[in-house]
Amino acid sequence: MLGDTLMVKRVLGVALLVFMISMTVISFTDTDESANNAEQDSSEGAGIVPPGETGIEEGKVAPDFEVETLSGDTFRLSDLRGRKVIMNFWASWCGPCKEEMPEMQAFYEDYGDQVEVVAVNLTGNDSSIEDVREYIDQNGYTYPVPLDKDSEIQDQYSIYNIPTTYFIGTDGKVQEPPKLGPMDYDYMVDMMEKLT
Repeated sequence: MLGDTLMVKRVLGVALLVFMISMTVISFTDTDESANNAEQDSSEGAGIVPPGETGIEEGKVAPDFEVETLSGDTFRLSDLRGRKVIMNFWASWCGPCKEEMPEMQAFYEDYGDQVEVVAVNLTGNDSSIEDVREYIDQNGYTYPVPLDKDSEIQDQYSIYNIPTTYFIGTDGKVQEPPKLGPMDYDYMVDMMEKLT
């Protein structure tokens, strides 16, 4: 009977050891997978805060706002009613944003008479207005740059990843799902053609 008890303890000990080794291997695998996913996600955009909302859904009216632009003008989204709008959210420190901005400029130069291109700077999360101005001027970007100084527009549109772009139709409603991550020229052409 003493031998049976020792045998049970040994079997339980081996089973516990195998279980612990398995859990350790699974833990390392999950950590590696999470790191790989984080690397993949960074190429799609830069996170600001953890996501908690989905943003403005298709079919909903894009919330209006009024702010100053980088050039000192007043920008009001509702003034663009009756025009197609591609509204992008970005910051000067965001690598994926910098990747898409030359594409946006080329698109703006070719199609600015058919669709409004608006690049809302998340100024409340950016380093400074001077850095934003220097970046825009150095690169020769000419589309309007409204300044979200108090992060109010960011909150209205639930922007948690940048760049994020909304596609607004002539009716003032969001007509396509928001694009998270950088766009290229062809993607913008496709979105413009889908808007009514």
